[in-house]
Amino acid sequence: MNELRIDDVARKSGLTKRAIRYYEQIGLLPSPTRSEGGYRLYTEKDVEFLKKVMNAKEVMGFSLQELQEFLKLSETLELQRLDYRQVKGTNQQKEKLEKVLHTVEEELRLIEQKKNNILKVEADLFSLRDRAQKALIRFEKGEK
Repeated sequence: MNELRIDDVARKSGLTKRAIRYYEQIGLLPSPTRSEGGYRLYTEKDVEFLKKVMNAKEVMGFSLQELQEFLKLSETLELQRLDYRQVKGTNQQKEKLEKVLHTVEEELRLIEQKKNNILKVEADLFSLRDRAQKALIRFEKGEK
């Protein structure tokens, strides 16, 4: 197994060492194994996980709480998918698919909430822009 130190993980993931330690501290990232000297030892799987965290945080604008919920759902979904593959072709298949569907719907709900929040901010900014433009026109006409 290829073990990586925190410097390598920071470089590969685009995060700072401080952020990686913080994510570990709050339980977002599982605690890595440690060397005999006490150094954190990570895997490529950890790097991929941190890239997923960065993507969810930056692209979707998730707060840490939203991020934790989203990642928990993603982990649950992955486990459900593996579970489904094991029962494929059996009577349990429908039950497993229903669980997968429910988890996907929860992830979509989180994303929909974020989109609605973004659209509200956008609408507020459009409204402010329109009011400012109208006020500027009145000002230029000599009205107050």
